[in-house]
Amino acid sequence: MKIINVKEPINDANELREKSRNKDLATPTKDSVAIIDEIRKGGDQALLRCVEKFDNAKIDSFVVTKKEIKEAYENVTSSQIDTLKYMKSKLEKSEQAIKNNLKDIKLDSDNIIINKKVIPISRIGCYIPGGKARYPSTVLMCATPAKVAGVKQIVAISPPMKDGKIDPFTLVAADICGVNEFYKIGGAHGIAALAYGTKTIKKVDKIVGPGGLYVSVAKSMISKDIAIDMLAGPTELLIYANEKDDPRIAALDLISQAEHSEDTVCGVVTNSNVTAKKIIEEIDKIINFGNIARKDIVEKSLNKNGFIAICDKNEKTIEFINEFAPEHLEILDNNERNLINKINNAGLILIGNHTPSSISDYCLGSNHVLPTYKFAKSRSSLSVLDFVKIANTVEIENQQTLKKISPILKEITMMEGLSNHYEAAEGRTK
Repeated sequence: MKIINVKEPINDANELREKSRNKDLATPTKDSVAIIDEIRKGGDQALLRCVEKFDNAKIDSFVVTKKEIKEAYENVTSSQIDTLKYMKSKLEKSEQAIKNNLKDIKLDSDNIIINKKVIPISRIGCYIPGGKARYPSTVLMCATPAKVAGVKQIVAISPPMKDGKIDPFTLVAADICGVNEFYKIGGAHGIAALAYGTKTIKKVDKIVGPGGLYVSVAKSMISKDIAIDMLAGPTELLIYANEKDDPRIAALDLISQAEHSEDTVCGVVTNSNVTAKKIIEEIDKIINFGNIARKDIVEKSLNKNGFIAICDKNEKTIEFINEFAPEHLEILDNNERNLINKINNAGLILIGNHTPSSISDYCLGSNHVLPTYKFAKSRSSLSVLDFVKIANTVEIENQQTLKKISPILKEITMMEGLSNHYEAAEGRTK
């Protein structure tokens, strides 16, 4: 892991971001354009070709059947089902608390009636990473808030394994969450099918869920035609650690996040050179003398993107963190309330020595679909809010009210040179 002494927090944070960013998008963009166009023209048959080409699975149908869901239950234990149900229940409580605070609004302002009604999106698509990996937790994180929001049609897609099947844990999680349709497709071709539809798959109104580079590029491209949640990059963890904190805890958390992929961004911000040195020593001990899983990925990730940023003042620390805007931010010392209260830009802030980022991905009731690439500056985790919209109505109750506001309308329409706007109102007052 590289060590930097932070002199200019904003510039230094952005420089670290740039170094870890995947800048060569020319090939993925070109490929995604071709794939999306192929699906729009070729529909179901094009999808089957793409599954064989990109997912290395030859299938006759990409529709998950009730029989397959039944078989999935036969391949999981009751304990595993209970685990998925527990995770769902924790997230449900959190999302229901948000929904309970979403109220319809009626405003009567001088005989101008404005209504704002909270209504769910009709049909959403959830992208669930799959193929070589399995992420039943992501099914829970995408489908549960949609269900709580009242979405009537929840569609999930995931790349099949080489045998043409979907991982049983993923299917069971989808069934527990009330997913209505599940399709064995992934990648840019899956995103295209959700966005534009085929003979078998009806297009959705919004696409949510994380994926790899091609999924993110495809989501970006179809966002001109359909809503998306966010563009998810590689996972991120930033830890604030002071001299009181256990360096081994910080090391364990960095390693747990680094095992996701070689592109994971893991860093520490501290005010102590001693702490920085101790954390690096602990990482080396764990990697070199411990029998850790996914060792090669962890080493490559930390060597490529790992860093420790040393700030000599609290003001620099706060400025650096807010500019870096990490997906996960751990503050190991829960007594650092002054610092905690000044952090505005983080997807999820985990406070104290007993709150590792790894557990927040699953069991706490927080959502692990979080903003990366500094999008924590402008949005939060996936939630009920992503699956509802505000339906607005306005009514002027009588002609007298229209006459009263007509002079104001005249002034603003004259300013903008749109006199016909005024005439449309004026014609109703005669």
